[in-house]
Amino acid sequence: MRVVEFLSNSTRMHAPCQRHALNRHVCRTSPSFCTPLSVSPRRQQQHKSQRCCVSYVATEDLLADPKPQEKPEQMQPQQMVVQDDLDQLLGVLPPGLGESLISHPQRSALIEVVLDLGRRPEARFQGSTAETYLREEPVTREELDAAAAAVAPFGSDNRAGIAGTLHRISALRSRKGDVVGLTCRVGRAVSGHVDMIDDILNANQPILFLGRPGVGKTTAIREIARTLADELRKRVVIVDTSNEIGGDGDVPHHAIGGARRMQVADASKQHHVMIEAVENHMPQVVIVDEIGTEAEATACRTIAERGVVLIGTAHGCFLENLIKNPTLTDLVGGVSSVTLGDEEARSRGTQKSVLERKGPPAFPIVIEMRDRGAWVAHDTAESVDALLVNKVPKVQLRLRDPEDGQVTMLECAYDQVEAQIMAQRAPQGGDGSNSNSSTASHDEDTAMAAATAQLRNTFNSSNIDDLVGGVLRNGGGSSSSSASNRSLQEVLAGTDLDPM
Repeated sequence: MRVVEFLSNSTRMHAPCQRHALNRHVCRTSPSFCTPLSVSPRRQQQHKSQRCCVSYVATEDLLADPKPQEKPEQMQPQQMVVQDDLDQLLGVLPPGLGESLISHPQRSALIEVVLDLGRRPEARFQGSTAETYLREEPVTREELDAAAAAVAPFGSDNRAGIAGTLHRISALRSRKGDVVGLTCRVGRAVSGHVDMIDDILNANQPILFLGRPGVGKTTAIREIARTLADELRKRVVIVDTSNEIGGDGDVPHHAIGGARRMQVADASKQHHVMIEAVENHMPQVVIVDEIGTEAEATACRTIAERGVVLIGTAHGCFLENLIKNPTLTDLVGGVSSVTLGDEEARSRGTQKSVLERKGPPAFPIVIEMRDRGAWVAHDTAESVDALLVNKVPKVQLRLRDPEDGQVTMLECAYDQVEAQIMAQRAPQGGDGSNSNSSTASHDEDTAMAAATAQLRNTFNSSNIDDLVGGVLRNGGGSSSSSASNRSLQEVLAGTDLDPM
């Protein structure tokens, strides 16, 4: 699927079309037609007359649209199917806790269960910040030991799993090495997420998913592995450091489809296993979760340079986090300080010392996962170059409607992403007048707040907040902001305020 254009013609990689490639050596000086070398003038003229198209092997193939879109493009939704094997996780918990969660109204939104020694057991749910305690009695040492013994042995990263499931159990230890807490994370096999990036997967481009913990990065790449292996028939190898993608046990979970899984005995050796996967198993796609060290970033670049498609995840909310992270900055091309000459600095209108991208990024596409239904796609090179010179890059926002699952894609400025998300998810008014009235009301509210703040800074009066609060209360919930503004002006006009 072809959508918003991100790349200019100068960044395209050219390859000869199959019909007119007479020689393996192709002239790349012109993107409009192929000119093979060492052929007769008659054949060269024949090629010029045919004006054959060049096949572009770059990210604009998947992020390009020959015509401007008047409306956001929509993709056909897929049915979301969730399998959580939650009963097996609840069986690990102390007696009585599992039963309360089985019948809990928010069971489908359960993220994790926290068991800390001497504290009440707590359940955490997606989209909720309220504390949900499962009982009043604190967790005992015997209950912790029994729960830890019910799962597989903990590795060097203090993580364990339940055989045949995607759940993850993480341990908190004391200075003596005793387990004093458990975080029981729910692992779900979700199908239907991949339609957010169907077009990118078909284009066979490396992708880096960026997001905070718990936003769904591992769930997404798990389904991507299955889609690439079963539907696109790729040779996929997963480097599974903590068995979180393919589940615990020697037999991988069926959620990854036909993808192969390489387990990592020591988390600090993940970069070695990444290189081993390429050298020994001839994959077309390598999938890695939680890239977090400089050695792993270097391995990513090595894999990318060997022509293998790499799909990975990293912790961080925004692309700027990677640019400013000296450990992971190589994933997006790296950053170096360059000293310009006097003439070049004047022509650019900048200082002589500037920051520039060192090289091509290991991941041409970075996707920020703001939440499970809002993804921001970057052309990494263009976005990094723009951010380094304090410009606002263009990005592509992909939103899933929570009701019907429809995926909408639209282009916007990077600093307008949050506003676009709110606008797309806000309930639509009955007519345009309601929308205009709401916008005007918001502007007036903002102006009133600014005026009140100015009054606080200008006058030494302790009753400014009382005046504003009284006006709003008298105006009632149904009165407009303009009426409140006029009432505020009338009250302030009759009030004696002493300047500071």
